[in-house]
Amino acid sequence: MSWAVAVLRASRRVSSAGANFPCPGMAVSPHGAARVPLRGTWLCTPAANIATVKGELLKSFAAEGPVRNNKVSIIGTGSVGMACAISILLKGLSDELALVDLDEGRMKGETMDLQHGSPFVKMPTIACSKDYSVTACSNLVIITAGARQEKGETRLNLVQRNVAIFKSMISSIIQYSPHCKMIIVSNPVDILTYVAWKLSTFPKNRVIGSGCNLDTARFRFLIGQKLGIHSESCHGWVLGEHGDSSVPVWSGVNIAGVPLKNLNAAIGTDKDPEQWGNVHKDVIASAYEIIKMKGYTNWAIGLSVADLTESILKNLRRTHPVSTIIKGLYGVNEEVFLSVPCILGENGITHIIKIKLTHEEEARLTKSAKTLWEIQKELKL
Repeated sequence: MSWAVAVLRASRRVSSAGANFPCPGMAVSPHGAARVPLRGTWLCTPAANIATVKGELLKSFAAEGPVRNNKVSIIGTGSVGMACAISILLKGLSDELALVDLDEGRMKGETMDLQHGSPFVKMPTIACSKDYSVTACSNLVIITAGARQEKGETRLNLVQRNVAIFKSMISSIIQYSPHCKMIIVSNPVDILTYVAWKLSTFPKNRVIGSGCNLDTARFRFLIGQKLGIHSESCHGWVLGEHGDSSVPVWSGVNIAGVPLKNLNAAIGTDKDPEQWGNVHKDVIASAYEIIKMKGYTNWAIGLSVADLTESILKNLRRTHPVSTIIKGLYGVNEEVFLSVPCILGENGITHIIKIKLTHEEEARLTKSAKTLWEIQKELKL
């Protein structure tokens, strides 16, 4: 449906009912529209002429009722946000996409670019606005916006700056989509997922950190490269923090059900003659290497987020290593968010897989939790 036709329909509803609400009990903010027109010759035809052409072209056959859409909103149109957007579009996961960013010029430019390509991906509605009303009634909201670490800045200061940003974002998101699920992508993702959960007061199943879903994909890819086997056939997990203290679960790595630990008892340890532990070191170093070469990472995380989006919107109930609260598990007694295997569906996280870890792996996970808690406990929410 074109923007002009949508405006005509909206004006008729407003004139007959006196108001137009995007969701029951939820009014559109007067400061912004849910669909933002972008400049271009295709929007310049007077509405009266369009109405006449439409009247000559179309004959009403049946009344159109409200349509339930799979709506996804992405907060932040930087390199990561747009990689998420194009990955979701190419997988055909949503029939409505909304983008929000304070950089209006970039946001509108990215939106126009996607709109012009929408006929190739059968996407009916792509909208943008600085106002969060454009996100109204989202099934899923993906947050990629946030402050970047400055030279010499401590991690705690970076997180505290992001807390201030998140306070504004989260309150606006829940105003227009109180029943949505949220995927947090902004770094440091584990701590910011905790922040989003606290600020939103959402149940824990609806606030999900992208966590180690990408770390695990890198882990499986590198194992596959080493063995000459496609990564899809390599099964293994990276858990804990999405960062330097992540934990490779070597005890569970297998190919076609064959545990690699049965073939090499020392796999992943310092005593391993084949030095498989370097695979995990490469997982940690890979993001730094990519950033050094191209300035940022975006495509892999975009595809990773689309993978999570698919499991949620299609209710696939697949297992993903995503960041969630793990208090009470593996000896963790604080409200820390870390990645563990979770089942994702239309209700968000429905179950946590109680994966068995070796004593060493559990100790490393607990240490990862302590690393995050030392920063998290100092936050001012």
